[in-house]
Amino acid sequence: MHDDLKKALEVLRNGGIILYPTDTIWGIGCDATNEEAVKRIYELKQRTDSKSMLVLLDNTAKLASYVNDIPEVAYDMAELTNKPLTIIYDDAKNLAKNLIAQDGSIGIRITEEEFSNQLCARFKKPLVSTSANVSGEDSPQQFDQISEVIKEGVDYIVEFRQEETKNPAPSSIIKIGKGGEIKIIRE
Repeated sequence: MHDDLKKALEVLRNGGIILYPTDTIWGIGCDATNEEAVKRIYELKQRTDSKSMLVLLDNTAKLASYVNDIPEVAYDMAELTNKPLTIIYDDAKNLAKNLIAQDGSIGIRITEEEFSNQLCARFKKPLVSTSANVSGEDSPQQFDQISEVIKEGVDYIVEFRQEETKNPAPSSIIKIGKGGEIKIIRE
């Protein structure tokens, strides 16, 4: 895993995109503050940039760097959940403009998975995490289901966890408004 982290960090720091395991399914990722790298992911996925992507962080302490107003309930939910949870926050900041939704929101998940957590911690910036598929196609559940188009379109493919065959569950998704109101998007 150490060599994978080292190589992935080098690619990310140079504005590249990677294919990597997350706490849910395999993801395509890049520096979430790099507009050109984010653009490359949209192009690879053949997806319009009006459909935002989420980002991963390694801990809740970093949320305030990327969201202006974090309702207290968000910290509780992120820390108490027993499965991956993506929270959509209003008023994103310090991220690539083409990553933030038209309404100014951003989806953020705190990853507990070993590789993606270490990658976020060492990179010291949020990582884009979007499913490793062309838009409109099924999301691959395991590495061997990822299309060659995606594999050929990234700058580095992480080797760690490629052999796993379990079908991970997608994250739950909720939106928390500025007043703390919660809307469940996906359970």
